[in-house]
Amino acid sequence: MSNVKVFSFPTADDVARSLDAYLAHASAQAIARTGRFTVAFSGGSLPATAAKYLKSNKAVDFSKWFVFWADERCVGYTDGDSNYKLVKEEFLDHVSIPSSQVVAINESLVGDSEAAAKDYEEQLQRVFGQEGVPVFDCILLGIGPDGHTCSLFPGHPQISETEKWVTHIDDSPKPPPRRITLTLPVLNNAREVAFVVTGGSKADMVKIIVDDKDLTKPSAHVAPATGSVYWFVDDATSKDLSVVKPSTFKL
Repeated sequence: MSNVKVFSFPTADDVARSLDAYLAHASAQAIARTGRFTVAFSGGSLPATAAKYLKSNKAVDFSKWFVFWADERCVGYTDGDSNYKLVKEEFLDHVSIPSSQVVAINESLVGDSEAAAKDYEEQLQRVFGQEGVPVFDCILLGIGPDGHTCSLFPGHPQISETEKWVTHIDDSPKPPPRRITLTLPVLNNAREVAFVVTGGSKADMVKIIVDDKDLTKPSAHVAPATGSVYWFVDDATSKDLSVVKPSTFKL
């Protein structure tokens, strides 16, 4: 059973500062353990929050980072809907990570989501090996107002995928419709998963996921068997929690 902790801070800026400290610490631990840090980013507001202070943290050895995407839209790298573009502009352009360690969707395959998903799984295999489900050091996730995470949406079959590491969706309820996404077996094999939610508009959904554990919401299925789930939220987002109370953040 996964270890779940909620860390709540007065403001979104405090969340960004604490996320910087957390990622620097997680990175150092992973590099000491295995010589690298494997991390997957989601899109939305998460990259800006995660990168705000991290991108100028001189204590982090970014040369040992391997960067992936928890999900991606099947669009070109310069498209406004691209999660690659978002993470590049907010984070990658400001740090020195070897390009060979930035594992993005194959831009030549964005016209075929199934082929793009298969190719991305093969890219994961080249980094993690083919035996056993990948063990990411950290997967950074957000949630949607409907409780989705990655591109795993309520009522869609991707949430039930048990064999593939990466799957595709062609009818996303949120545009653009064609996407690829990590699957629950990968999310639930991570050492650590960090949800990042700020602004207060999703306070009700965070309560439904964290307190009520409503399994009609894909985010509630994220529960690494031997890993930890951390929620980095502001006080406006955690205000309705009554079962899982916020913990003191310490490294």
